[in-house]
Amino acid sequence: MKKTSIALLALALTGGAASAADLAKKKAPAPAPVVVSPWDFTVGGGLTSNYLFRGISQSNNGPSVNANAELRYTFSDTWAAYIGTAGSSIKLSDTDQSPNMELDAIGGVRGTFGNLSTDVGAIAYIYPGLKTPTPNGVFPTVPTFYEGYVKLGYNITETFNVGGNVFYSPSFLDTGANGTYVSATAKWTLPMDFALSGEFGRQYYGTTDSKHLDSNNKRFSLPDYNYWNAGLSYSYKFATLDLRYHSTDLSKKECAMITGPTGVYSATGPSKYCGSAVVGTLSFALSGKDLK
Repeated sequence: MKKTSIALLALALTGGAASAADLAKKKAPAPAPVVVSPWDFTVGGGLTSNYLFRGISQSNNGPSVNANAELRYTFSDTWAAYIGTAGSSIKLSDTDQSPNMELDAIGGVRGTFGNLSTDVGAIAYIYPGLKTPTPNGVFPTVPTFYEGYVKLGYNITETFNVGGNVFYSPSFLDTGANGTYVSATAKWTLPMDFALSGEFGRQYYGTTDSKHLDSNNKRFSLPDYNYWNAGLSYSYKFATLDLRYHSTDLSKKECAMITGPTGVYSATGPSKYCGSAVVGTLSFALSGKDLK
């Protein structure tokens, strides 16, 4: 009887200890949930040996510096909205009347659907310091203009991406001629942070307005042309070094039609802005999440 009582007492004590241990585990505080802010931003900048816009120099075939910033809000795993701005040093003519800066205002919505990405938005190209037409006709109108765009991208593999872009402006460079640019892109990510990429596009134009006339004092259609580029880039942390070949199929006469009568380039030698070029660019981009 005595032995039985001792055994029952030991069993009660061990059971109580186990229950106390289980109770302690249940009362342990749960880890705090990780809260990810829907807001993020990116800042960047760079230096290029020649600022080209679809094959046409915006910096008189010389170097240009640029800076940019973007603010994003992520609604879900699928949708994100953004606004941004970018500025580049430019020289659009051989005269001192050329604006020295291009300021861009950008906004849009991006979507991600598995391997497919979309980007729909608009961009305004603004030239501070050139508020009125110049008296000698080098800039007969202020060349501020706007474009809407749709961009698509698709990851065929983890290292190979293809894309397509469409840009439309109702008055390209404020000439009255509408402009549509369509292009296809491809990028192949290589080992050791290298990448090969390229683009082939075609620029379509309409007819100029009464402020932009040819030598016969008539409105005219700006010439359509093909543009392409291909290059190799290397990225290290937040910096990217890019070496790229750019070219178009514009003749000197066609180049003069685009860069002369539009009043944005020197009328005495506009064709020099449209030649083939090898361009080196050093850029960096840093997001808010990179700082955490």
